[in-house]
Amino acid sequence: MKPRDYKAEYARFHSKPEEIKKRAQRNAARAEMVKSYGKAALDGKDIDHKNAIRNGGGNSKSNLRVSSVHRNRGWEKRR
Repeated sequence: MKPRDYKAEYARFHSKPEEIKKRAQRNAARAEMVKSYGKAALDGKDIDHKNAIRNGGGNSKSNLRVSSVHRNRGWEKRR
């Protein structure tokens, strides 16, 4: 199996302006929740958008929740 070419992957996808904007939104959401709960409370946890960013969800407090890494990163597999 061929190893991943991270540099090419970044150039092809992650460097697109719309993807940069989505990543910035995710980072801002985590920063907002760290302000509310504190860094220690979020260790090992993910910040989940109830209405996903790709579906037009934003970073309003009512759209964010703390969830386990296991639950947040595996939800599509459970469909």
